[in-house]
Amino acid sequence: MLTRFRRLAVRGAVVLAVLVAGCGGRDEGTPAISPSGPPGEGGTLVWAVADRVVSADPLGADTRSEQIATRQVNEPLTAKVSPPFDPERSVPGLVRSARSSDGDTVWTFELRTGVRFQDNSPFNAAAVRANGVRWLTTAAGRAALPGLVAVDSPRPNEVRFALSSPDPGFKKRLASPRLGIVSPKALQPNTGEGAVLSRSSQTGTGPFEIRQRTPALTLLARNTDWWGRFASVDLGPALEQIELRSDPSPGIRLAMLDAGEAQLADELGRVEAAQAEDDPLLSVLPGTEDTFLGVERSVRGVTSAREIPALSGAWLTGVNVAG
Repeated sequence: MLTRFRRLAVRGAVVLAVLVAGCGGRDEGTPAISPSGPPGEGGTLVWAVADRVVSADPLGADTRSEQIATRQVNEPLTAKVSPPFDPERSVPGLVRSARSSDGDTVWTFELRTGVRFQDNSPFNAAAVRANGVRWLTTAAGRAALPGLVAVDSPRPNEVRFALSSPDPGFKKRLASPRLGIVSPKALQPNTGEGAVLSRSSQTGTGPFEIRQRTPALTLLARNTDWWGRFASVDLGPALEQIELRSDPSPGIRLAMLDAGEAQLADELGRVEAAQAEDDPLLSVLPGTEDTFLGVERSVRGVTSAREIPALSGAWLTGVNVAG
């Protein structure tokens, strides 16, 4: 565990590193963002990630950093939503119900109604069908769903997927961050046929939207029109903003966490994870490929590092790691 003197020294070094990395990156006039707020009342979650967010397209999100960003903006069809302050409860997301037929080769999904994309276009069967056509007609889509052979909409709020062979796990497969739903208005062409993402903002139905991207920073802000805010239970999000700050060094990412400049530090190695575990104000979650997620104990609602979390269910308490 670092002493208070070492904490302050590391904090100064990290602040200097962030300022140097951000020179010329943050737009002039962009206000400084507080790293946290009162317990359960918004605030900004800072996540130190390994790679810069180059692509805002969920289908093209190759790095974990990109998948973290796009998962908050573009909701996968079959992902469930857990509200903040009640993480044990979950409700259906964009799909209200699912059923399979013909030996798990045909899957039919009933869609949630009243949902709109951040560009104010409707989320409906036509929008999902355009995404399905894109998955069928692009290399990245075929790699994500190799068994998909057709998609149609038998009813206005139903979508049907046909597979080349039985797949009892198809519903779970559609929860992948790579398959986040994109507004057809953000696709070129809008039909989804071999489509590419034509813009990086207001593309999804999710609880956050991209407000700023620089090489060192991706800023996500709360989508005040998110459908989850108007559900029968308050689905959040509790956070006002999410900052993804990229640095390739796991040591620097750990230092940011320890100094209180970040509340999450991604893709730590075993050495950094062991150092984090020595600090009573930090915890560690095992991730993929022998990596670990360092977590400040002020963070609630992030319980796994093996999957990409939906941060609509996360919130911050009043724990202060700088003391």
